[in-house]
Amino acid sequence: MQIDRSHNKIWELIVVGAGPAGLSCAISAAGGGGKVLVLEKKRSPARKLLISGSGRCNITHDGDIRAFLDRYAGAGRFLRPALLSFTNRDLIAFFEERGLFMTTLEGGKVFPATQRSRDVLAVLLAEVEARKVEISGGKTVISIEKSEEGFIVACGDEAYRSRTLVIATGGRSYPATGSSGDGYSFAEAFGHTIVEVGPALAPVRIRDYPFSDLAGISLPGARVSIFRGKKVKEGAGDVLFTHDGLSGPGILDLSRDIRAGDVLRVSFAGERRREEIDNWLLERSQKDGPRNLRSVLAEMEIPARLASRVLEALQIPQDLKCASMTRGMRTGLADRLAGFPFVVEEVGGFDSAMATRGGVSLPEVDPKTMESRLVSGLYFAGEVLDVDGDSGGYNLQAAFSTGALAGRSIKKRLSGPGGQQSSGAVL
Repeated sequence: MQIDRSHNKIWELIVVGAGPAGLSCAISAAGGGGKVLVLEKKRSPARKLLISGSGRCNITHDGDIRAFLDRYAGAGRFLRPALLSFTNRDLIAFFEERGLFMTTLEGGKVFPATQRSRDVLAVLLAEVEARKVEISGGKTVISIEKSEEGFIVACGDEAYRSRTLVIATGGRSYPATGSSGDGYSFAEAFGHTIVEVGPALAPVRIRDYPFSDLAGISLPGARVSIFRGKKVKEGAGDVLFTHDGLSGPGILDLSRDIRAGDVLRVSFAGERRREEIDNWLLERSQKDGPRNLRSVLAEMEIPARLASRVLEALQIPQDLKCASMTRGMRTGLADRLAGFPFVVEEVGGFDSAMATRGGVSLPEVDPKTMESRLVSGLYFAGEVLDVDGDSGGYNLQAAFSTGALAGRSIKKRLSGPGGQQSSGAVL
């Protein structure tokens, strides 16, 4: 490795990646002595943060932090120490104590009151400067090697040395922001296992999609089931019709488990099950015989245009009276309303996915410190780990919490046996 001697300084910590996880780690680890360096591939930091929530930055979620543990598929147990040591309340307090207040919108999503991601980044960068952390942009890390004193990080013909190192490079979603999956190869080089990586929080494209003209229609609280020969997963949430498929939280939160060829059965009648819908339709045919079936379906809060299209697909006349509904019509309609079948053509790629499933295998990382169990002094934070949360601010919270925990662990390590970990709103 060719080394530029101008970088022979040994840093206490080098963080690779200047996203939320990397910045929170650097802030937590820094003691104001100018011994922390953050290397960022892009010229400016936190590109993905700036587009989060369409530029509004859904930074976390409201509620008890323990309720978060069920929002990360199987990773809740691993994240427990990080989330409990730096909670959503701590994150909110961190920003509000620095003048950026938060607001909670319907559904529990927490945003900065200004609704601007750049204001979140401004607070982080001000704290970075106050802690005398150095950020070096435009530095593409080529390789990382273990050395006698710690690590050597190569960026082209330059090299940087450090005692500890954090990989906080993010996943592979939105690669234009710098998240191209570099961290996985760095981790593999140190012997870490990488769980298969794929898009998460992604829309799906539907084969022979029949509802392109209904793009923009939303189904609140729809039940969505994934079938792959048999049912493999079920969830519920708002489902949005797009021009070529399905999106919305009800789809995004399940997308980590969806594969091409799967059949998605989407309820057009909320949480109602098939038998309940069938019984309801039978009752209506008996009590409201003269009424038009379409007007009756409106009572189930099914959008009129969608109801019309379902009737069309079942070859049921649009002006059919309830009393004229045959048993076959009723059972067919109940079946479609309880779970309309869609065949998945493909899951949205990394360009449209908001997160990445898979990553550094969690059993190989200490959840109490974020340190590698394989390499002393090596730490991980954020989406490079095999962690992906539901939509609604859970992924950003995980990034801040794992970054803060890694930073505090490193600070304690470097300060010796008597070192104290900071906590709370100071990251």
